[in-house]
Amino acid sequence: MIILKNANVMSFYPPSVENNMDVVIDENEILASGRNISGDYPEGRIIHCDGKYVSPGLVCSHNHFYSVLARGILADIKPPKDFTGILKNLWWRLDRALDEESLYSSGIVGALEAIKCGTTSVIDHNASPSFIKGSLSVLKECFLETGLRGILCYEATDRNGKDKASEAIEESVDFIRQLCGKPGEESKRLVEGAIGAHAQFTLSDGTLKLLSEAVSETRKGLHIHAAEDKYDSSYSHHFYGLDIAERLEKFGLLNEKSIIAHGIYLSESEIDILNRHRSFLVHNPRSNMNNSVGYSDKLRLADNLALGTDGIGSDMLEELKTGFYKSSDAKGNISLDSLLKALQNGNLILQNYFNRSFGKIEKGFTADIVVFNYNPPTPIVSENLGGHLAFGFSSANVETVIINGNIVLEKGEFRFDISPFYERARIQAEKLWRKIRSIRN
Repeated sequence: MIILKNANVMSFYPPSVENNMDVVIDENEILASGRNISGDYPEGRIIHCDGKYVSPGLVCSHNHFYSVLARGILADIKPPKDFTGILKNLWWRLDRALDEESLYSSGIVGALEAIKCGTTSVIDHNASPSFIKGSLSVLKECFLETGLRGILCYEATDRNGKDKASEAIEESVDFIRQLCGKPGEESKRLVEGAIGAHAQFTLSDGTLKLLSEAVSETRKGLHIHAAEDKYDSSYSHHFYGLDIAERLEKFGLLNEKSIIAHGIYLSESEIDILNRHRSFLVHNPRSNMNNSVGYSDKLRLADNLALGTDGIGSDMLEELKTGFYKSSDAKGNISLDSLLKALQNGNLILQNYFNRSFGKIEKGFTADIVVFNYNPPTPIVSENLGGHLAFGFSSANVETVIINGNIVLEKGEFRFDISPFYERARIQAEKLWRKIRSIRN
């Protein structure tokens, strides 16, 4: 049993702050939360939080851990003329160069850095076409070794041939089957699975049908990029005479577990389709800016808007800030309040997959918790919490991270030496970069 004593408890949405609270954690759940209750649990280990702020764990709703070793890449990457050029010149060469060792290094460092940022859950989207079978199990080990929670999938695409597309779908389905453990162990599970796909412009109707069958069999959701660039929407119209959301709906690929990344060029009617199926639309502002793909003024229409990073780390406070600043710069209409709700909505995705309660510091909720050592220069109350998150809090304030009731980071330190993982990653990065140099479009 763990007791967080005298904490300032925050909720992201609706934003609220309750001061001088004790939070009691028993196994993987919050047993109780209230003022001056620590004395009722003399057997608990007390973590003193005087003046510190405690929040539910942060959720990254769309990420690519396989991209971690691309940081500072030294390879002959031809300057792209457009978004598809970025994919062809860099990312589709990098993913073909990945093998088991480099994917492991990507995954383990990605997981460590997520936790350091206070991100307790990452919804990952993998692509490693030279290493498909068993790739999700490798990533799962990275999550389990570090204690990170996640939802994993492998992206299906026709760009590497029909056989690879089928193998990719099979990898996601087999992984989900393997996760089915003994009855009663579900609450201990840290990793779940989804059905992955790249984007509809690299997917034939035949592959969409196979994906539909996989979604139906597993009763999971599709995790896919959609309308990240104008090309994706134009392709769907030109070759299929349908909007992207219409094409996905036609194949039964939208449900309450569907994760649709980007959506910059989705129309109002397409967002209506997503809302009808209670699907999640994930906004990735830093990635969108980096790729110069544009900005949508329709994101506010999504009932279930969430926040992701699309591979640019896992710092969700930075993503929240960037989303707010970008909206202001573009004279957009996504308010800070809407972005706080989007940050909170990652917990709804977790609830749909893990069948447990997430996202609040209340009795019965899963004990995914972050302790921030943030010293505010002005008072923090419910009405201005958003302002402090946008202009004050940062990942540097993350002190302690608890996931599923286990302390995985305490006073900024892991419970094991992480330096060997980084040393190994640097070696794997150089090998990966050499392989990329040998791969042509």
